[in-house]
Amino acid sequence: MTQTVRIGVAVDVPPPWGPQLTRHRIEAGDPLGAAIPAHVTLLGPTEVDLTDLAAIEGHLATVAAEHAEFELLLRGTGTFRPITEVVFVAVAAGISECEQLAAAITATPPLQRPRHYPYHPHVTVAQDVPEPALDDVFEKLAGFEARFDVSGFTLFTHTGDIKSPESRWHPQRDYRLAGPPIPVGPPADRPGVAPRPGR
Repeated sequence: MTQTVRIGVAVDVPPPWGPQLTRHRIEAGDPLGAAIPAHVTLLGPTEVDLTDLAAIEGHLATVAAEHAEFELLLRGTGTFRPITEVVFVAVAAGISECEQLAAAITATPPLQRPRHYPYHPHVTVAQDVPEPALDDVFEKLAGFEARFDVSGFTLFTHTGDIKSPESRWHPQRDYRLAGPPIPVGPPADRPGVAPRPGR
């Protein structure tokens, strides 16, 4: 029988904001609040063959080497209701960088899976709790804002029941983003970008 391992890849939300969001998730009554610190998912829970893990780690190192550090802005709340009973803190800046990382991470065959929903970077703050609790955390964090630099991501493994608060995600390896800086400034200052004609 082939032995498998459940993995995930995420960007942790640093202090003081991460613990603050985790506390709100716990206070909302989310049973997984204490088991899953606040994070932005790049690769959701994925079962892979244990024999593929070394190659996956090498692939993640390549992805990190090819992508630059970037700034992430979290602002306000959103929800996936009525599709799923989730309230989240929204990513207001850094969306494309998260999308690019997520796409690059899943570009290797062991991690290619059909998606049930389009990738949407966010930080979950309540899931599968009663409607009043979802409404409450949605309102409490409506004015939330955090801005921080993302310098890397982490590979996690998980054992046991994915829905059990007794199970934990275990960090296995941190990957530092080391790609060239993203160009800034007017388009005319960027290599390979022609200036727009005047109007």
